[in-house]
Amino acid sequence: MSSEQPTVLLVEDEPAQREVLAYNLEAEGFHVVRAGDGEEAMVMVDEETPDIILLDWMLPNVSGIEVCRRLKMRPETRNVPIIMLSARSEEVDRVRGLETGADDYVIKPYSVVELMARVRTQLRRVRPSTVGIQLTFEDIVLDSETHRVTRDGKPLKLGPTEFRLLATFMEKPGRVWSREQLLDRVWGRDIYVDTRTVDVHIGRLRKALTSHGGADPVRTVRGAGYALG
Repeated sequence: MSSEQPTVLLVEDEPAQREVLAYNLEAEGFHVVRAGDGEEAMVMVDEETPDIILLDWMLPNVSGIEVCRRLKMRPETRNVPIIMLSARSEEVDRVRGLETGADDYVIKPYSVVELMARVRTQLRRVRPSTVGIQLTFEDIVLDSETHRVTRDGKPLKLGPTEFRLLATFMEKPGRVWSREQLLDRVWGRDIYVDTRTVDVHIGRLRKALTSHGGADPVRTVRGAGYALG
């Protein structure tokens, strides 16, 4: 799995519909994780926190609305965008879905093109670097579309891993990332990398960021990990 691919958890109990949607998401460059019911969805979220969830309302065992309620109550998943998919078109149902915590509500049958646009809109809030947005922190500018980084207007030379590390930090300045979280986000869960590798690449990132002078913006938080600023 490419770490730059946003992960979509697709929760849909109808196999044909699930596969059609998964095919379109993968064609758009997303990494898709599938679940066929609410209980399976909760297990998969515990294993890997997705970047966004597409959640069918009518699910066996645990309904989509209940899954949404539970996820929005948990601090670690509260900010994961949830797009509710439902055949219920009444206003009262849309209001209920949104009040439960869904970030968007799409009525079936839906346009796949429109749904992809809504997915990208939600991702723009939580992982802007994956949708080509320019990120800025103090005098550092990262352009995810051209893969260029400048500091105080001067270009910096970053390897692909250092670029992904910096993008992760710049999406949430001040947030402390543990080595394990950085491994999951930057290298991906499918690749075995020792946590000490993170320290090596952080060292390279620091060297690149200070190559033209200026203070080191990467902060080491003892016993916890690293943060930007």
